[in-house]
Amino acid sequence: MVSMSMVIERLQTKFPDARYELDWTTPLELLIATILAAQCTDVRVNKVTKTLFPKYRTAKDYAEANTEELEQILQPTGAYRQKAKAVQETCRALCERHGGEVPQTMAELTALRGVARKTANVVLNNAWDIPSGIIVDTHVARVSQRMGLTTQAKPEAIERDLMNMVPEARWTKFGPAMVLHGRYTCTAKAPQCGDCMFSDVCPRNDV
Repeated sequence: MVSMSMVIERLQTKFPDARYELDWTTPLELLIATILAAQCTDVRVNKVTKTLFPKYRTAKDYAEANTEELEQILQPTGAYRQKAKAVQETCRALCERHGGEVPQTMAELTALRGVARKTANVVLNNAWDIPSGIIVDTHVARVSQRMGLTTQAKPEAIERDLMNMVPEARWTKFGPAMVLHGRYTCTAKAPQCGDCMFSDVCPRNDV
C-alpha cells in the first residue's frame, strides 16, 4: 500500500498553498459558488459569479431576488432552475435560522438545501480552516481509488478512509491538494502518468 505520509509530504511540497479554485471573498460567496459548481467547471462558475456576486451581496438579497433574473444569470452553470431554487432556499434558511450568516458547523451546513458533506467541507476547510473532514469530489475519489488509498465508491465512505489515514491537522490542505492533482495530472482521461509525482509508487503503473 502507498505510504500516506509520503503522499502528504509530496502533496505539501507541490501544493503548499492548496486552495479550492473557486473565486470568493466571503463565506457566503464560497457557499453559493460551491452549490453552483455541481456538474459544472470552476472556470465557468467563476465567470458567472463575476456578475452574480456584485448584484447579490447578502443572503437576504438572494432570498428576495427575482427568481427569473437569478435563473438567467445562473443559466451557464447548467440545471440553472434547480440551482436558483437551491440558492434561494438555502439563503432563506440562513436568514431564518442563522441571522443571514453562514454557520460554522457540519451539522448546521448539511441541514441546508443542496449542501452535502463535500460542499460543507469546502466552506469550512477554506473559509475558516476548520478540519471538519476531507473534501471528496470526483477528482479526490478518482485519485484515491487509483492509488489504492480506498476501495470504496461512495464519497462518504472514501472520506472516512482518508480521515483515518490523514492526520486531522492536515485535512484542510489535503483535500484541495488532491483536487489539484486530480484536475491537472491524474485526470479522468489520459492521465499524465509520466509527469506524476507518484509514478514510482502508484499501483496503476503495475497493471
